Amino acid sequence: MLFTQSFREKIIRWIFFIVALVSIGTLFLIFIFLVTEGIPLFKEISIREFVFGRYWYPTSDPPDFGIYPLIVASFSVTVLSAAISIPLGVMTAIYLAEIASRRFREIAKPVVELLASLPSVVIGFFGMVVVAPFLQETFNLATGLNLFNASLMLAFMSIPTICSISEDAIHGVPKELKEASLALGATRLETILRVILPASISGISTGVILGMSRAIGETMVVLMVAGGAAMVPESIFDPVRPLPASIAAEMAEAPFRGDHYQALFATGMTLFLFTLCFNLIAEQISHRYRQTGAATL
Repeated sequence: MLFTQSFREKIIRWIFFIVALVSIGTLFLIFIFLVTEGIPLFKEISIREFVFGRYWYPTSDPPDFGIYPLIVASFSVTVLSAAISIPLGVMTAIYLAEIASRRFREIAKPVVELLASLPSVVIGFFGMVVVAPFLQETFNLATGLNLFNASLMLAFMSIPTICSISEDAIHGVPKELKEASLALGATRLETILRVILPASISGISTGVILGMSRAIGETMVVLMVAGGAAMVPESIFDPVRPLPASIAAEMAEAPFRGDHYQALFATGMTLFLFTLCFNLIAEQISHRYRQTGAATL
C-alpha cells in the first residue's frame, strides 16, 4: 500500500513537472521566435534609433521605425487604466466582502465574474459606439477615440479580475483577527484599513497583477478605441497607438521578412520585455508584503 501510494505521488509529481516544463518551454520558444524574426532589423538601424525614434512611418521612403511614441502610448494607457481600475476594484472588493449583505454579495459576485468573461471586441465596440461620442460631445473633442477612452475600456476589463480575486482574499482573512481588532476598540473602518487590508495584501496584489497584465497586452480594445495615431500624446484626449495595436493593424500588410515585418517583431519583443518587467516588479512588491495565512493566494 505504501509503495503504491509512493508510486502515485511520484507520477503526480512528474506530471506537474512536465506541465510546468511545457509552459516555461513554450514561453521561451515564443521569445526565441520573436528575437529570431526581429533582430535582423538592427542591421539596418540601431537599437537607440528604434527605441527612441519619434517617428513611426514604416511604409514611407525611406521608412522610419521609431517606436518611442508607441511605448509612451502603451505606458500612458496602462498607467491611466491602473489609476482607475485598482482603486475601484479594491474598494468594490472591500464593500462586497465586509460591508454588503450576504444576499447582495451572492448576487453581485457572480455578476462581477461574468463581466470578466466579456469578449474584448464587445468592450471595444461599446467604447466606439457609446463612450467615444459621449467624450466627443462632452469635452468638445475632435474625436472620442483617444487615450482616455482606451484607458477607460481597459480599466473596465481589469476591474472584474481585480475585484474578484481581491474579494476572495479579503473574505479569507480569519474572523479572529477582525474580532480581536473590534474587541480592542477599533472601529469598523480602522479594522478594514489596519487589519484586513494588510492581512490580505498578497491576494490583492495577485489580483492587481493579473488584471493589469491583461490590460498591458490587450490588443482589440486599444485597436478599436485608442485612435491609431502614432504620436506622443500631449493630453489624455489625444489619439494614440499602443504597441499591441500597431502590431495587429500592420502585420497583415507587412512584406514577409521585410524591414517592416522585422520591425513589428522587434516591437513584439519590446512588448514582451515590457510585460515581463511589469510582472517582475509587481511580483517583488507582492513578495515584500506577502503574508502567511488564510488570506494569502
